[in-house]
Amino acid sequence: MAILEYHEVNIAKRSEANIGEAKYHEVKRSKYQKMKLSNIRKSFVHIFGGDFLTRDFFRQNIVFLIALAIVAVVSITYNYNIRRQLEEIYRLRTELRIARYEALTESAELARIGRQEEVERRVREAGLDIRVTDEPVFYIQRRTRRR
Repeated sequence: MAILEYHEVNIAKRSEANIGEAKYHEVKRSKYQKMKLSNIRKSFVHIFGGDFLTRDFFRQNIVFLIALAIVAVVSITYNYNIRRQLEEIYRLRTELRIARYEALTESAELARIGRQEEVERRVREAGLDIRVTDEPVFYIQRRTRRR
């Protein structure tokens, strides 16, 4: 029986210790959360109040930060201009392609109009008294004198 009582007392002490540790950790967590919340508030006020600009890091590197901001603005502007130029190139290429198709269509139409059958048809429609000869063409050759 003495051994059994010893274990029961030991278990009871352990559970009391565990309850004490749990309360200790709970209190510690709540303090940490309060500190964390107050740090967030301080950081918010610190940043939006402008206090961070007075720190040594910013005072020493203000020229670099301004140069970095200027480079960022130039880079954004450059990318915008390049994009605008690419859009213009695409528009002009499309316009050129359309102009080439129109020129090809006009060229084909002129070739059709220039065919002999088309010319004969237009002469008949105009009522002109011109006709194509059925006789072959004769070429007159000039004789050259010999000396």
